[in-house]
Amino acid sequence: DELEGKMFSRYQQLIGMLRWAVELGRVDIHFEVAVLSTFLASPREGHLKAVYNIFGYLERHLDSTLVFDDREPLLDLSVFQEVDWSESVYGDSSEELPANMPEPLGRGVVSTCFVDASHANDLVTRRSHTGILHYMNKALIAWWSKKQNTCESSTWGAEFVAARVAVDQVEALRYKMRMFGIPVKGATYVLCDNASVVKNSSQPNSTLSKKHHQICYHRCREASARRMVIFGKEDGETNLSDLQTKLLETERRRNITNVIYQKGYVSSV
Repeated sequence: DELEGKMFSRYQQLIGMLRWAVELGRVDIHFEVAVLSTFLASPREGHLKAVYNIFGYLERHLDSTLVFDDREPLLDLSVFQEVDWSESVYGDSSEELPANMPEPLGRGVVSTCFVDASHANDLVTRRSHTGILHYMNKALIAWWSKKQNTCESSTWGAEFVAARVAVDQVEALRYKMRMFGIPVKGATYVLCDNASVVKNSSQPNSTLSKKHHQICYHRCREASARRMVIFGKEDGETNLSDLQTKLLETERRRNITNVIYQKGYVSSV
């Protein structure tokens, strides 16, 4: 049954509280809150029960706090391939720097981005869900979990749309860091668990077979050619952004949250 009156308002208030919790660092409930937020206009009793379950989860996991670790990450650089783009349509281009940025001072930072998409995750519209995590050194600084605006017919298409959103966010974060006077070391490492997207985004000789993906295709490739990002393949089991795109079984969810919140050990991210 649909909620009415006080219970309708209560549902909206509780979702607002959970959104603030996500903003304050509870990325482990981001996907669930994003999904339940789509029912704000006409929530049902089952949605309210799910919201109560999230509050119960938060009460049982009060120790999930972000660690702002300023050490550089220990990445497996073998998954990132440096290639020559000078003979491509993008030419020998480079990243455009802000003309009025201050002189960078202090230690430089290494930026890393995890990106994933859950294909046709929405059972009503069959739209996919994008999840993105941004790190500066070993500190998680930004997160994203949102249903895509278009319905993609393939996993490859959904992952490419997510990769394009990630590249847009990376560009904005790199601009912000430079305007703060923070040195940014090299390209941003973008980790994706779809091998085809990684190949199409990082290999100059790859081709595109689907016309309606051309914007995402060229956006990611141009960012690679400008050395703003460098794509690498991440195993699906260890892709941290999986937490932002789908419901996970208990053990895998615990493993990912332990890495994000650095519980009991120092992560390599």
